[in-house]
Amino acid sequence: MLRFAFKRLLTAIPTLLILIALAFALIRVAPGGPFDSEKKLPPEIEARLNAAYHLDEPLWQQFFRYLGNILQGDFGPSFAYKDFTVTELIATGFPVSLKIGVWAMVVALLIGVSLGTWAALRQNKRTDHAVMATAMVGVSIPNFVVAPLAILLFSVLLGWLPAGGLGSWQNLVLPVCALALPQIAYIARLTRGSMIEVLRSDYIRTAKAQGLSERDIILRHALKPAMLPIVSYLGPATAAIITGSVVIEQIFGLPGLGRFFVQGALNRDYTLVMGVVVFYGVLIILFNFLVDIAYRWLDPRVKL
Repeated sequence: MLRFAFKRLLTAIPTLLILIALAFALIRVAPGGPFDSEKKLPPEIEARLNAAYHLDEPLWQQFFRYLGNILQGDFGPSFAYKDFTVTELIATGFPVSLKIGVWAMVVALLIGVSLGTWAALRQNKRTDHAVMATAMVGVSIPNFVVAPLAILLFSVLLGWLPAGGLGSWQNLVLPVCALALPQIAYIARLTRGSMIEVLRSDYIRTAKAQGLSERDIILRHALKPAMLPIVSYLGPATAAIITGSVVIEQIFGLPGLGRFFVQGALNRDYTLVMGVVVFYGVLIILFNFLVDIAYRWLDPRVKL
């Protein structure tokens, strides 16, 4: 296990370097700069700002300076948020995105796996068609349509839930549901296909011949191997939903990581955008590593 973890770490290092290099190049190619505004700054003031943030150095020197700072855990100062470093902004926004994203994935996993299993047990029947049709609708409708409709119905018309902001658990219900709905649809479809394939396996037929109940067959023999494609999907999906819930955070007024990323991109805040990209890349690698470990637990035949 330790040898496997070490190999994955060695693989992650060049991946992160390529990611950092591409993000660094793309954000510099984009038109505009961090100190551009409607009223152009005097040349001497702009030159001092560029010198203070080392933007007057050659690009290769800026890149290696940035790499050296990252190795020390320093993402640099934010150009737009003058009183904060990028590390402080990530530390402020990530807990909000983490809370919403984790709850959304838990809800999506519980409901999606249940619906997919239910549909697989009733393959080609009305229940199966109804679940898959609903899942297709969930995949087709984006969350930036679901979120305003949910606010209109449950906040404005019925007055059951707050329309946004942070506070009690009630503030999280609408954003969590809006984030979870597309994931429920994807997971339900994956679970159905995987469960149908597992239920046709020889060992499942043997379990049925031994007189085991349908519940025992599903929970003890079919569910774990059927979860393999779902686990593969959950790795990058969880990282994406935690750090990339940009639209939901904007609609519900939540100060999450995705909102900072959008503001940083609009303001050409180089260090903030780079910090979020690097942080996102680390999360992707971490979750994929956990997926590999979960694979070994779900199916002992899989070798690390």
